[in-house]
Amino acid sequence: MGVNRDASARRLGKGPARPVVNEAERARVLAALAAVDCVVLFDEDTPLELIRRLRPDVLVKGADYAPAAIVGAKDVEGWGGRVVRVPLVKDKSTTNLLAKLRGGGGE
Repeated sequence: MGVNRDASARRLGKGPARPVVNEAERARVLAALAAVDCVVLFDEDTPLELIRRLRPDVLVKGADYAPAAIVGAKDVEGWGGRVVRVPLVKDKSTTNLLAKLRGGGGE
């Protein structure tokens, strides 16, 4: 599993105060999942090169990504893998949580 390094997450528009949970902690939580074989931190803006090197059987993204916008999807499907879009859980996001903590009520 590929996880953006903190600097990469900030560059992608999350802002200077993000991510709230650092890269090591995010990687540790994901590595504890039974379905995850390996966690790799990456600093690029997209995981395309990592996907091409690792050749995963499954590429997972949140359902907020349109299928055509999922980086590496064509590659994964090209070697027989599958792309899975996971539904988001209503009202459960870091952005929403931070807004509530600041008194803004969230999304």
